[in-house]
Amino acid sequence: MQAEHLEIIDFLRRHHPFADLAEETLARVATEVEISYFKAGTQILEFGQLTDALYVLRSGAVEIYRRNGDLYNRLSEGGFFGEFALLRHKRTRFPAVALEDSLIYLIPEETFNRLFEENELFADFVEIEDRTRLRQTVARKEDANELMTSEINVLISREAIMMDTRATAKEAARRMSDEGVSSLLILHHNDAPGHPDDADSPSHPVMAGLITDRDLRNRLVAPGLSYDTPVTEIMTTDLIHVEHTQLVFEAMLAMLRYNVHHLPVLKHQQPIGVIALSDIIRYESQNSLFVVSSIFRTQSVEELKALVSEVRACFTRMVREDANSRMIGSAMAVIGRSFKQRLLELGEEKLGPPPVPYCFLALGSMARQEQLIVSDQDNAMILDNRFDPDKHDAYFLKLAEFVSDGLAACGYTYCKGDIMATNRTWRKPLRVWEEYFTEWIDKPTPKSLLNSSIFFDLDGVWGKTEWADRLNRLIIRKTRHNSTFLACMARNALLRTPPLGFFKDFVMEPSGQHTQSIDMKRRGTAPLADLIRVHALAVGSKSRNSFERLKDIINADILPHGRGQDLRDALEFISTVRIRHQALDLEAGNDPDNRIEPENLSDFERKNLKDAFQILSNAQKFLKYRYQPGRVN
Repeated sequence: MQAEHLEIIDFLRRHHPFADLAEETLARVATEVEISYFKAGTQILEFGQLTDALYVLRSGAVEIYRRNGDLYNRLSEGGFFGEFALLRHKRTRFPAVALEDSLIYLIPEETFNRLFEENELFADFVEIEDRTRLRQTVARKEDANELMTSEINVLISREAIMMDTRATAKEAARRMSDEGVSSLLILHHNDAPGHPDDADSPSHPVMAGLITDRDLRNRLVAPGLSYDTPVTEIMTTDLIHVEHTQLVFEAMLAMLRYNVHHLPVLKHQQPIGVIALSDIIRYESQNSLFVVSSIFRTQSVEELKALVSEVRACFTRMVREDANSRMIGSAMAVIGRSFKQRLLELGEEKLGPPPVPYCFLALGSMARQEQLIVSDQDNAMILDNRFDPDKHDAYFLKLAEFVSDGLAACGYTYCKGDIMATNRTWRKPLRVWEEYFTEWIDKPTPKSLLNSSIFFDLDGVWGKTEWADRLNRLIIRKTRHNSTFLACMARNALLRTPPLGFFKDFVMEPSGQHTQSIDMKRRGTAPLADLIRVHALAVGSKSRNSFERLKDIINADILPHGRGQDLRDALEFISTVRIRHQALDLEAGNDPDNRIEPENLSDFERKNLKDAFQILSNAQKFLKYRYQPGRVN
């Protein structure tokens, strides 16, 4: 084989859609390739021109245009074009012009057709439009992970073991021992005298509580209670439960969020089983559950700080085992939430009980359950309306400082915009918070919303969390159909744009010390979250997670057909690239950040990132059109 053919094989092997082809196939293709050279400014393909080859860019740069003359794409080394013509009557749909002096491999039509017919991965890659290619990339990643595809009922190996509320602790313990289980559901029946149900209807057992081995140890044996103690006195009530059709991933998140080890599973509101931590472990190999458990066992800030390495190891394991961005973002948010909760417990132990009730808020990515390993702290406090600054504020300032300093020690940097509970502006009674939101929504200006938009993603993590729910209900009630407010939010959501105005590849940061990089948060995930938030507020969505918001937006049918799914795919892929590069930084012993250097991107990532950024750009154009002042949506 000639040296020229070896060079072609080596090149094709490094680029999709050829990378997955067998060596003998690549060798045959190399002997059939023709080579052409185009000087800068040369028209390579014109609209409607007959095409008899697939064009693969060996070196240089090529611009691809739409029929109306708009720029469609810019290709660099490894990029290919002409596939749509070969698949559609051989007429060129997208004209091509050499932006730089370019060397191009021409794969003849006969060779292309043979590859297309004989190789499924090759066909999948070239057959479809950009956004569909991105969608398949995301779908393959999700299908590969059992946590995202397995329903909870696959974990139920036996029916739930249950007893009536009239049982004693001794009877419950004997039943658990006989059945070989670590938990027991306690039920009561709706057959008591005077129950409103029809007397002739069958009774329906209702969950009253749950008893575990730990409950027997801690609530019966340790206090020295009689074995004849009613189970109702030692059982856990207000149970967290899941539906049988939910995913294993969702069960894992429930265990993480509420720090529980047993979850009743319901079907048609009736218990059909209980899944335990041990059931999740065989699916959840990243150990995020154990990190959360470790957080709540700590006794000091120093012990919490010592867990930072475990959090980072948890993150890299999840990435290495191909968890998707939603799983990772949710798990990291729950871990961050747990740090806050434990710090608040330690703070109250140090300072004494709070003088009036309060609610500690998480804002931004933590509230949306989209937090990654690189995150600053955005938080606030809602105080009881009886709050008296002269009497009470010294306590809450000390508590806020304790939590903020503790979070910083654990890797959550101080907020550069000072959106923290240590700032008196964000440490106010409930009535003041209601005034804040009323002012922002009823009298909005782009300036007033510029720094306050983060508060439209809020979640209560400690204390009177129902106050956070109350604020969220106020937001939903007042923002829906408020065209002036939505227009202001939309305008701010357009301030951060994707890096699409690139020369040959991607636009670099224009200033600062990272001029050869792209900020994947500022240029990607943040503008996506911003525009999704605007649509979510417009349709009255109660969700905070961007993926959940997109479900509500799609159901409301306010986007052009298919655009909601496109946004989901774009968010997933951009987030995945950001996550993967943070994990690579950690594995290399470097401090992770949100920046990537384009030269470190694979050819596969480059192509799909361009698709994702184009989806974001189109979505921003639609946002600008839809939310105009005075427009009825």
